[in-house]
Amino acid sequence: MKNFTRTALTITTALLFSTQAHADPLNDAIAADLPSLMEIYRDLHANPELSGEEVRAAAKLAAEARRLGFTVTEKVGGTGVVAVMENGEGPTVMLRADMDGLPLIEKTGLPYASKVMAKTREGNDTGVMHACGHDTHMTGWVGAARQLSARKDEWSGTLVMILQPAEETGEGAKAMLEDGLYTRFPKPEYVLAFHDAAGAPAGHIGYAPGYALANVDSVDIEVKGVGGHGAYPHTTKDPIVLASRIVGALQTLVSREVDPQNPAVVTVGSFQAGFKHNIIPDKANLLLTVRSYSDETRAKLLDGIRRIVEAEALVAGMPEEKMPVVSIRDDEFTPSTYNSPEFSMEMASLFEARFGADRVHQTKPVMGGEDFSRFRREDTSINSMIFWVGGVPIDQYEAAQKEGGKLPSLHSPLWAPDAEKVVATGAEALTAAALNLMKKGG
Repeated sequence: MKNFTRTALTITTALLFSTQAHADPLNDAIAADLPSLMEIYRDLHANPELSGEEVRAAAKLAAEARRLGFTVTEKVGGTGVVAVMENGEGPTVMLRADMDGLPLIEKTGLPYASKVMAKTREGNDTGVMHACGHDTHMTGWVGAARQLSARKDEWSGTLVMILQPAEETGEGAKAMLEDGLYTRFPKPEYVLAFHDAAGAPAGHIGYAPGYALANVDSVDIEVKGVGGHGAYPHTTKDPIVLASRIVGALQTLVSREVDPQNPAVVTVGSFQAGFKHNIIPDKANLLLTVRSYSDETRAKLLDGIRRIVEAEALVAGMPEEKMPVVSIRDDEFTPSTYNSPEFSMEMASLFEARFGADRVHQTKPVMGGEDFSRFRREDTSINSMIFWVGGVPIDQYEAAQKEGGKLPSLHSPLWAPDAEKVVATGAEALTAAALNLMKKGG
């Protein structure tokens, strides 16, 4: 998201954000529908739900899809919704939006800011906020559904529109697929989604052919030791010293074992050990996030972590029963997102023709994760693309460019996108893509 072309915006360019490069009936129709869409957006924003608990949003938008003439199935993979519209012979196109919010207390100051409180799975009280913009995704999805329903005479094929739960926890796409998304419902030939971007000007589109987002693994390391008095360290096996050696050695995985042109990340996000100054504890715990693009690099990193942990424990003289335990949290794994290259370039050309080249940018892949990746991983013959829609209000973006200031990121309690531009651009892009893929005589 930070890889959009970062140039100062002129007043002339800024005008392009609110007007179409080549105005047409689709753009006009979405503009006319925007007041209604923004009512939906503000309601979704004010009433976020945690991952796997998206009951209210799913019911609200399922009802909207039924009103538009879709055949709707709820509770797919938990709270997921599948809306199908068959309209003659032609390809099957799937459009996806995610629904879940994050466990954050909102600090945007918006008049419709979330005041929702909930309990996490661990039983902790938390605020809930759409700090990743899934409310804009859902609203853009509604906008596209409305336009495609109203334009059935312009396309032929099968439209599958899904609302996915639990993207933030990496569970939702897998759950929907395991619940028969590709067997109970028409299997798509094309899958599309958009994600708002917190580092790009509102209404701009970014795309990355090939790898777009990373493999994301969570790794736990329990480093065992023999505790004792801090005054007599020779009588102990200090797990803090061993864990520190492990942290240092892990850095060589990326710096010395992975090709420098092959991106990889190994970050130790938590180091927990001990409770008192003069007590050497009997264990230390490390929590890691490990990121890569290719499956080969992922395997190299995970194997390397196990090897380094074991080797450092042997050097420290740990007996077999005190060897560290490395746990890969497979249930939290999010595979890398790969945008079908030719398909992505085709869609990018379509977007450039519609929105103007000044608003469409090829971007670098990012090390964030997205379980949208699973829809193509399930069948690599499917053409898949997720693209970015910039959400930073123009005045804020310009000020940050001129003054070098920082902008709120996704997952920040301060993230407040220019929702009108995100929704309008996302809805129009999804609609235009579907119409192009299913155009009559195409």
